[in-house]
Amino acid sequence: MAAIVATPNDTALPAERFFRTSLSLLVLTSTVTLVSTGKLDIVTSFAAPLIVLYKCFRWWHGRPAELSPRAATWCVIAYLGFFPADALFLSRLSVGASSNPPLFAALLAAVHFLIFVSIVRFYSAVTDRDAFFLAMLAFAGILAAAVLTVDTTFLILFFIFLLFGISTFVGMELRRGAVGAVSPSIHLHTERNRTLNRALSLSAISVALGSIAIGGVLFFFFPRFSAGYLGRVSFNPSLMTGFTENVELGQIGEIKKNSSVVMRVQTGKPIGYDRLRWRGIALTNFDGRRWSSPEEGAQKLYPGFEGWIHTADLPQKADPLQPGMLFTVYLEPLATDAIFVPGRVTRLRGNFTGEASNSLTAILHSYIFRDFTDTLTNPFHNYTAIRYSGFSLLPAMNAAKLRDASTEYSNDIVSKYLQLPQKLDPRIPELAKQITKNAGTPFDKALTIENYLRNRFTYSLNLTGKPGDDPLAHFLFETRAGHCEYFASAMTIMLRTLGIPSREVNGFLPGEYNELGGDYIVRASDAHSWVEVYFPGMDWQVFDPTPAGPENEAGFLTRLGKYVDWMEITWSEWVIGYDFAHQVAMAQNLQRGSRNWGESARDWFEQKQRAGKRWMNSWQLRQGAAGYFAPAALVLFLVALRFNLLAEFIRRARLFFQLRGGKAVRSDPQLASRLYAEMLRTLARRGLRREETQTPLEFAAAVDSPNLAPSVREFTRLYAHARFGGAPCDTSRLKQLLDQVRAALRAR
Repeated sequence: MAAIVATPNDTALPAERFFRTSLSLLVLTSTVTLVSTGKLDIVTSFAAPLIVLYKCFRWWHGRPAELSPRAATWCVIAYLGFFPADALFLSRLSVGASSNPPLFAALLAAVHFLIFVSIVRFYSAVTDRDAFFLAMLAFAGILAAAVLTVDTTFLILFFIFLLFGISTFVGMELRRGAVGAVSPSIHLHTERNRTLNRALSLSAISVALGSIAIGGVLFFFFPRFSAGYLGRVSFNPSLMTGFTENVELGQIGEIKKNSSVVMRVQTGKPIGYDRLRWRGIALTNFDGRRWSSPEEGAQKLYPGFEGWIHTADLPQKADPLQPGMLFTVYLEPLATDAIFVPGRVTRLRGNFTGEASNSLTAILHSYIFRDFTDTLTNPFHNYTAIRYSGFSLLPAMNAAKLRDASTEYSNDIVSKYLQLPQKLDPRIPELAKQITKNAGTPFDKALTIENYLRNRFTYSLNLTGKPGDDPLAHFLFETRAGHCEYFASAMTIMLRTLGIPSREVNGFLPGEYNELGGDYIVRASDAHSWVEVYFPGMDWQVFDPTPAGPENEAGFLTRLGKYVDWMEITWSEWVIGYDFAHQVAMAQNLQRGSRNWGESARDWFEQKQRAGKRWMNSWQLRQGAAGYFAPAALVLFLVALRFNLLAEFIRRARLFFQLRGGKAVRSDPQLASRLYAEMLRTLARRGLRREETQTPLEFAAAVDSPNLAPSVREFTRLYAHARFGGAPCDTSRLKQLLDQVRAALRAR
């Protein structure tokens, strides 16, 4: 086997540095791709790329291998003894809220082993066999990254890996073919080697781009009936403890400190609805520190024959003040069963099972639960990325009707939504009575409490002091500052002390609208709590006592983030979720678009044709008799093109000016080639054609005409000396001989 790293005393194989660079970057890209998934521990995430980068630096400078093959083998055997401890203990620290912690820990341990073996092999590589094995380990790293993530970062790094993979195997094959060949030594810094490296780089880029283009065509047009791949299953979803049936006061505030994207809601346009929220879970019982909901029998909702799950009945009479909205949610893997929807959702459709398919068959096998609080949950507990669509009504707050609403509540409403903690601070009901003493209806009382909390308290995620056993009283009477949970809980409890049924709801604020993708970008920091108040005959109404938080200034990074988000949602829609239904839609769009384009092109051509005719007629009228010469000139021009007369004229004119150029131009051997080609064309027109198998001298010897042969043979001899012998080009003599050939042909 040929050595990979040539020492200064060895003869370097062709493209030695190109090959070493490509292989080094291939291993580095594989390692960075694994780290970019965000699933590895912090030590591996920092140490592995640095170790690989250090080896790349040493290999670039031609340093020998640091480990012997024997030492590398013992290192791998020693790590096999460490592997069980990693899988059972160390990797378990990084599994978070995985849906399958043992499996995820074993996967992380296997990835650690793969990275370790790759590094050991990198530091001990000596032969081409080592290089091939190292490339295969790098490819295994890409496959492992595909299991852990499917985001657009992986797509970009995969394209980079593809480029370096092609360049690595191109360099490997070139070096393999050069082993044992008799050829001059090629030094690393010669111009020949640099030219070879540039040519190989261009070839690798061309092949990579061609592979991407062909692969993209095959991906979008190859028949399929399912979508998704290994990375669709998330082993480590984001932990969302604020969206369960048992939530401690303050947990939403912890979620708001995280800025990662949790979902994207595509609406196509901004929704002009001031109470727009992404509703998650409603909570009914409060013990002073925790909110919860009783586990009563939830209703199982199945999809209809078209895949739609009807979650609520549409009103008999449409309310013009209650607009509707269509939406599509791209939900990231979250450790919650809550299904987030806007307003009053009436129907949903999606594959909630988490299987790698968005076909109608998979959708028909899905179902969801709806409890007595209208909370929708996913019973499959898969914590995977889910895409679902729906239609919701956005009820307007009709103040007149709400003031006229009845105050007679059913026993079921009273028992569930007027519950109070056993040890409620007596100052809380007194405060509620005091601030609502001038409000006559439940609606006015709810508005008064909402405005009181919103205007007289401060929003803060950094709470000071110890809340003690009664965090709600601590918030209302001491700190007078907190985040949304405290505001919503305070309003709910104060309303209940006044006999007004209410409940706390956890979900998300609308988020940031991205006009590029037509979607709302919802982050964990948009997690929010608000209040729903019950009015007989008007159902539940949304109130939000939390003051508005500070708005972030939009800058270049914000704009760049919107482009990244647009890429993410396009990637999710047309790659991760790409299935047969998408192929049908794309085929219909292409058919419709091609028909429209064809009609538009035909209309445009006819319009230009009519405009051209009108211009020609008006021009002829303006020019009078001279205008009729234009068609004749056009015909002559077309005839010249047909018989190549124009090209012949341009060629002769160019040759004419070259023959009268400077001395350097006239002595150029390329000019001798042009004159020789002109002579061959002149002879061919008179039937004397040079065969492809004839050399110039053989053709000249075959010319037997007494008047023509001397000129042709002398012309050929001068041409051969100038073109192949390095002699100066005697342009004037060649021109004289060409004129003699033409004269001899005319005399025949």
